[in-house]
Amino acid sequence: MPLPTNLTTLEGQSLSPATLENKVILFVNVASQCGLTPQYKGLVELNNEYSDRGLVIIGVPCNQFGQQEPGSPEEIKEFAEKKYDVNFPLLEKQDVNGANRSPLYQFLVGDGPDIGWNFGKFLIDRSGAVAERFEPQTAPDDADLRAAIEKAL
Repeated sequence: MPLPTNLTTLEGQSLSPATLENKVILFVNVASQCGLTPQYKGLVELNNEYSDRGLVIIGVPCNQFGQQEPGSPEEIKEFAEKKYDVNFPLLEKQDVNGANRSPLYQFLVGDGPDIGWNFGKFLIDRSGAVAERFEPQTAPDDADLRAAIEKAL
């Protein structure tokens, strides 16, 4: 199963396939009311540091963990931009586990274990394959995460 390219942004627009083409992508399931939400700051820093080399960070709001992303698309976008200056795409809210797991997360998780919590991370290489998976507690400035990004770039 290839990486789905028919992704919809928080604004209800199709994410341009060119955004993903020949890029290294870090997908992160995000939530506005989580103890890990301050990771947004580090994700913005990663985006600023590596975007010119081909890294694309994509946030995927999810309300499956403690109902920590209950807002409307507009509320989620406003929170992320005003509080953390998020400057990378946010997709529409999705289920990452269970019977209604989105096609994107069907691809990302594959035969692996369910997502454990908000801010799980999947690094996709330029060929569109899952290169690495990082647990939610892995901060954006983690040495192993940064090394994996460098290797994929």
